[in-house]
Amino acid sequence: MESNLKNVLIISFGFLLLFIAYGGLQSLQSSLHSEEGLGVASLSVIYAALILSSMFLPPILIKRLGCKWTIAGSMCCYIAYSLGNFYASWYTLIPTSMILGLGGAPLWSAKCTYLTIAGNSYGQKAGKIGRDVINQYFGIFFLIFHSSGALGNLISSLIFGQTNTKVEVSKEDLMCCGAYDCMTNATANISVSSGPTKTLIYTLLGIYTGSGVLAVLLIVIFLDQIKDSQKESETEKMQAQSFWSTFLATFRHLKDKRQCFLIPLTMYSGFEQAFLAGDYTKSYVTCALGIHYVGYVMISFSVTNSLCSLLFGKISQFTGRKALFALASITNLACIIPLLLWKPHPNQLAVFFIFPALWGFADAIWQTQTNALYGVLFEKHKEAAFANYRLWESLGFVIAFGYSTFLHVYIKLYIVLAVLVVAMVMYGVVEYQEAKDLPRTRTTVKVEITGSAAQQTSL
Repeated sequence: MESNLKNVLIISFGFLLLFIAYGGLQSLQSSLHSEEGLGVASLSVIYAALILSSMFLPPILIKRLGCKWTIAGSMCCYIAYSLGNFYASWYTLIPTSMILGLGGAPLWSAKCTYLTIAGNSYGQKAGKIGRDVINQYFGIFFLIFHSSGALGNLISSLIFGQTNTKVEVSKEDLMCCGAYDCMTNATANISVSSGPTKTLIYTLLGIYTGSGVLAVLLIVIFLDQIKDSQKESETEKMQAQSFWSTFLATFRHLKDKRQCFLIPLTMYSGFEQAFLAGDYTKSYVTCALGIHYVGYVMISFSVTNSLCSLLFGKISQFTGRKALFALASITNLACIIPLLLWKPHPNQLAVFFIFPALWGFADAIWQTQTNALYGVLFEKHKEAAFANYRLWESLGFVIAFGYSTFLHVYIKLYIVLAVLVVAMVMYGVVEYQEAKDLPRTRTTVKVEITGSAAQQTSL
């Protein structure tokens, strides 16, 4: 347990350091680089490249390099994106966004594979149910991981808060904030007039880059390489597989109907995170309060997300995942409807923090339970399954960031709501099929045991 827990903690703190940088930058992109939609475009490119990466890179890299070195190498791609922000333009930010996207899928797939193998390994040794240990490991990971959002956003707000320029938002500009935005440059004008200086931006990016370098060093020096004992007996078969067989592993996994039914649920994770990072921060927070408040507001999301991740990782074995998914759906619904009606105003400061907190509460369920669900349902094809997870979640991000500059906020909220409804219906089909197939599985096992006993008796 000590060895497994140590590795889980090392991965968790490695991701913490890495995403202090990326999480903070993602929250700021739509406000910091609002000219011609450069910031949102870079985010869309990241997840588009992530889709391409998800199609073939994770199974290949994990098989050839192992989880440890796949994680370390992929982290270097994130550092490149921090460097690209130093001189943000279409010629620097877009290429580094592509590099980050290509490294994203192997990074997350290797992490999920590592935690799943470690959970199953400890479960077998300790006589515990593997999926319960996996849930606990994912809970620990997301507890620490989501702290990165709080730290990254705190750093950005403290640094950007040093600007001396204070500009009050006019009533005309406030009318263009919220769900029924005017599709004008009101937010961009506020960001430019009260935005941070170049010196403050470079200071922030220097801290973020250093944090990413520390993450790579932590993984390289302290993380143990791990092997899947379930696959050791199949090593010769794996070596005999052709390149194209590995290349198409992600697509072959779509033959599993359960994977197909989980696509809307996985995409919803991208839609809901993209809305908060791209639209809520820009059209509600920056528009009404200013860019220096983005970090503070997003801290409420990160802290709630972090604490609830540990909570849901532990209680899922008592409540079951179905009840938690239902709770997340209700929570998101309770946010979407008020966001459609609310007209943000600086005098309502507390409200700006309540919505991200509730969103973080729900996102903690989506992240821990969906990751654990993939690990449990597709135990024998973990790499391809988690590659599909990254692929479809990334597609949700790409679509959400892609239409960000073209649609009103209220339309985006209706889209998020529609995807949520479809996702829960399709997820319900998966749970129904699993419940339906479980008695058959038990019957098959009993028949095999009885047949084996009868054969031994006859011998």
